[in-house]
Amino acid sequence: MNISIIIPNFNGRVLLEKNLPVVLEAIDFYKKNTKSDVEIIIIDDDSTDDSVDFLSKQKDITVLSNAKNLGFSSTVNKGIKNSSGDIVVLLNTDVSPEKDFLISLIEHFSDEKVFAVGCMDKSREEGKIVLRGRGLGEWRRGFLVHRRGEVNTHSTLWVSGGSGAFRKSILEKIGSLDELYNPFYWEDIDLSYRALKSGYRVMFEPKSVVLHEHEKGIIQSLYSKREITSIAYRNQFIFVWKNASGRTLISHLEWLGYHYVKALLRGDGAWFNGFFQALFLLPSVLNSRKSVQKHFTKTDDEVISELES
Repeated sequence: MNISIIIPNFNGRVLLEKNLPVVLEAIDFYKKNTKSDVEIIIIDDDSTDDSVDFLSKQKDITVLSNAKNLGFSSTVNKGIKNSSGDIVVLLNTDVSPEKDFLISLIEHFSDEKVFAVGCMDKSREEGKIVLRGRGLGEWRRGFLVHRRGEVNTHSTLWVSGGSGAFRKSILEKIGSLDELYNPFYWEDIDLSYRALKSGYRVMFEPKSVVLHEHEKGIIQSLYSKREITSIAYRNQFIFVWKNASGRTLISHLEWLGYHYVKALLRGDGAWFNGFFQALFLLPSVLNSRKSVQKHFTKTDDEVISELES
């Protein structure tokens, strides 16, 4: 299978200089061991540092640029649209993969029902390594509540957009990352959930290892804490209104009053900002819902119960 590695970048000049050589080494290793073609596409999201100048000096890399800052989903989608591989591998600039990470990752795609496979994410957090990459979740009080899962099995609720592989033909069928989630948060959970609900498989591969040294300060430098929280709330509403159906959607509507009063009592202005921002986007959300739900073959309960089985 031919591979397209897609790296979105915003002000990541230092990270690119550090991690890009490691990515290129992993590409060479995979090509030598599989005789497959691998391309690398980096999309700059209107950086204000010298990222573009640095990238212009690199060889054998396709560099695309946004005329203005668009956000994660739009930037990644531009890379996917311009890719030629059967499988697209998404990597953040702050991810450093082990040399053989592609081998175990790509093997799963011999099963045509596999849509996405996530990596074992060795996440450096406060001086410790936390193993991430496998996600779990449940519908609770009208919302999907997600959490980190133990990395001891292949099942997962979602594959991270920062270190995962996706089958392009299925992306073209069910839709890529939803740009309603710009600038960030929930887009990869939404994509994986849509695939699961459409009958495809989403998997986690613990032998495909990447080191993730979370980029500090980029989001915080552009948005206040209140704005970040509001975006997270907004996108949580968008996710439910797009994807929930049947009794799950009814439950969400029944619990809305409870959450409204609870947010009012705790003075949570970010919740109300997120709710009304999502409400403003409701016509677009409903159009997206109509587009994606025609592919669904499973209920929300089936998606969660199969994950736990």
